[in-house]
Amino acid sequence: MPKVYFASDHAGFDLKNALVAHVRTLGYEVEDLGAFALDPKDDYPDFITPCARRVAEENVRGIIIGGSGQGEAMAANRVPGVRAAVFYGPMRVTVALDIEGGRSEDGYDAVRLPRRHNDANVLSIGARFVSGEEADKAVRIFLETPFSGTERHTRRLAKF
Repeated sequence: MPKVYFASDHAGFDLKNALVAHVRTLGYEVEDLGAFALDPKDDYPDFITPCARRVAEENVRGIIIGGSGQGEAMAANRVPGVRAAVFYGPMRVTVALDIEGGRSEDGYDAVRLPRRHNDANVLSIGARFVSGEEADKAVRIFLETPFSGTERHTRRLAKF
């Protein structure tokens, strides 16, 4: 199985530790890049940026966790080659979305679509908005969903 890098700040610390353990049970090689201690004064770029660099250099995937996931995604997306998507929890949609021939009603298209359409290589999770179970499912979907590779999506990525 490929390698998955993890990083978080204090707001994502507990969820990161739980997700690291979860992803190991799925058979992935995991490397935790911190935070390694709960420090409310830490700064997320100190952990997120090195993680994003490793993802880009090694062409693997990363999971980053913070309070909202937004600042973490912004920091990660500053690294060339990183395409980070934010997950706040399942979308409460009233209509099923048609996803390239399939219908999705589980609310996890905010994870599925960035993988299929944008070849997202980093998932940024807002720890203050998701349960552990929701985060586990999102990470599994993120790791298992392939990039579609269709011409239109490949063409769009080339414009990055």
